[in-house]
Amino acid sequence: MHDMTMTAKPWAGRFNAPTDAFVEAFTASVSFDQRLYAYDIQGSIAHATMLAQQGIVTTVERDAIIAGLEAVRAEIDAGAFNWSIPLEDVHMNIETALTARIGEAGKKLHTGRSRNDQVATDVRLWLRAEIDVICLEILRLQTALLDLAERELNTIMPGFTHLQVAQPITFGHHLLAWFAMLERDYERLIDCRRRLNVMPLGAAALAGTTYPIDRHYTAQLLGFERPAENSLDAVSDRDFAIEFTAAAAILMMHLSRYSEELILWSSAQFNFIELADSFCTGSSIMPQKKNPDVPELVRGKTGRIFGHLMGLLTLMKSQPLAYNKDNQEDKEPLFDTVDNLKGALRVYADMMGNITCHRQQMRTAAQQGFSTATDLADYLVRRGIAFRDAHEIVGKAVAFGVREGRDLSEFTLSELQQFSTMITDDVFTVLTLEGSVAARDHFGGTAPNQVRAAIVRARVRLQAISAVQ
Repeated sequence: MHDMTMTAKPWAGRFNAPTDAFVEAFTASVSFDQRLYAYDIQGSIAHATMLAQQGIVTTVERDAIIAGLEAVRAEIDAGAFNWSIPLEDVHMNIETALTARIGEAGKKLHTGRSRNDQVATDVRLWLRAEIDVICLEILRLQTALLDLAERELNTIMPGFTHLQVAQPITFGHHLLAWFAMLERDYERLIDCRRRLNVMPLGAAALAGTTYPIDRHYTAQLLGFERPAENSLDAVSDRDFAIEFTAAAAILMMHLSRYSEELILWSSAQFNFIELADSFCTGSSIMPQKKNPDVPELVRGKTGRIFGHLMGLLTLMKSQPLAYNKDNQEDKEPLFDTVDNLKGALRVYADMMGNITCHRQQMRTAAQQGFSTATDLADYLVRRGIAFRDAHEIVGKAVAFGVREGRDLSEFTLSELQQFSTMITDDVFTVLTLEGSVAARDHFGGTAPNQVRAAIVRARVRLQAISAVQ
């Protein structure tokens, strides 16, 4: 096991006094940026390979550097690496360990780069990989939603506006609305990934380097689309972190909306669904309770990620070019955003396949609140009555139903005809819940055959995405 007892800073030559112990601990980032170690080593291997190609280091030095970095990576993987606070960050810890292993060649690795472009590269490499994982979790959740939507294709429930019963819909149709939100989330993350896939390495501290480096070659080695055009911007840009966190905040907002509905629907007052026991907890005092803790916690974590977005925007808003120490504060909110977003997506993908629908309760709720009132108005319009007049006629019928405590579908034909003589006995086909949802038979509508076709199209889109990945 390698033990770094050295406390001298690699940059200490200019200073006459050691760093105050508290300042040393306060300014160090190694406690959290050590999670970047694999990407730091990946970037260093590519950098060393480029330096050798350009004749800046020898091939013997390159091979020693790469072998040493691989040995350091194995030591970290094994949990046998001692991280040093005096060495400040992941970069200096790894470089110091490398030099201790291979000697003089290790000191040459940092030629033509700075920690400024190094950390910007590391974070981009790390976030690029995390976005790929997150996108896979989105696809897994989307698949779970489609499976549930297909199972509940004909399950009728009330559709709401203002949380008031509006019109009957199918539960499958409702789930496809959730699916559509995730499609936009996926596209945002893919677009974000495209913009972050630009390499800062070689920008050095801020102005570039005097060494004859080949940044395009390094970018190719690391899988970046291209090197960053401007060295000042390359080391100071954190737009990619802000953009990702904004996309994450929108995605979490969507999951929070799902959570709100699941919490409502699983309550005794709605009783539309039941979440599996493994996604709920009980009360320490009330034995009858089954609390929807998972959706509640996802709803709570949404606010946390909103806070990270505001924090990153505020972090960057007053920074002059180029790099500033402020940027050390970008990592913890970004790391926390990724961790919680992945967790929320994973638990949702697992939970959706374990939802039990109380179909009769959903249907009963759809029969309340005069959910087929619009269908009656449309029926009158088809009989030649202007929509505004039809609206008034149905409003009077609803008022009568409120007084009587009965739904429109429970009226007799003679009761309906007192509001309009245009109504005949075929009206009951449109006042049924099945007739109402079946009538919305167009692209994007709630009719079961349209929902079935939408599920087929959605599966084709997911298969196309999976084929590319």
